[in-house]
Amino acid sequence: MDEVRIPNQATYSPVALTDVFVLAPLASRVLLGATLPGRVLQAVAFGAYAGSALADWISRRDARPIDFEKTFGADVDNLTSMTDDEREAEVKEFVAQLNPNYEPMTMDREELAELVNEHLTDHIASITGQRVETSSQIRSFSITKVIFPFALGACDMLTGDVTIFRDTGVFEPHIIAHEFCHRKGYMKELQAQALAYMALAESEENILVQAALCERVHRNLRVLADADLDRYHELVDESGLREELVEAFHAIRPPPSAYERGVWTIMKPIFEERMRMTGQNGISDYDVGFTDFIHSKK
Repeated sequence: MDEVRIPNQATYSPVALTDVFVLAPLASRVLLGATLPGRVLQAVAFGAYAGSALADWISRRDARPIDFEKTFGADVDNLTSMTDDEREAEVKEFVAQLNPNYEPMTMDREELAELVNEHLTDHIASITGQRVETSSQIRSFSITKVIFPFALGACDMLTGDVTIFRDTGVFEPHIIAHEFCHRKGYMKELQAQALAYMALAESEENILVQAALCERVHRNLRVLADADLDRYHELVDESGLREELVEAFHAIRPPPSAYERGVWTIMKPIFEERMRMTGQNGISDYDVGFTDFIHSKK
């Protein structure tokens, strides 16, 4: 089978290169009383970052992207809206599958990332006939968390550097798969959501199937709650999920801190506009778009 290998050199750096060239001058000033050493380190980090981004871009040009419209009969701009009744029926169906097959997440993140990456690569290859090999490296910290405190994970679209910000239990395989889709070149959020879901749901690994179904139930409940956090938690309690899953569904959407609310107020319109400028529908693609796509794809 044809193969493309994207090097993702930046992902193997012990710290995120973006953190280095953003923070180095400040750290140098505070610790050494001078900015020059920090400026030098900043320049080195930026050079490594730019070199990694360029190498990935060159390699990614040889990858064959999935044509969502042709393959699935649906895409970001061609979706059939689900009714509330259909969403409620899906929740009931998947809760019935999740409860008897519940498996706690005990696999460490490094091993899980390798497993997810393998299944995602296999799934994409089954559609395109081409293996797009990428890094399985994941960070647990980057300054992106300060900018997006409400995010569960993030991927630097230029270098493929992925950070998972906190432990999310049964949801973690899907969050990793979503970010790895970006690493493989799928920049649109709906496409990353959908590809991650399909790769996990069609695997034979229970923890991966479980993550896919949990994500689908989670997103349907968010739509049914109409962005009302209190109503979401009420729907979780009413869903019939077993106790361990109820705890996980509550934990994935904790009450936001004052800082998170403040940042979200500022960043939401910026994020919405950025998504629309790149051919997406907006933040609703994570919830409404994703569930509509999976429900209606051929």
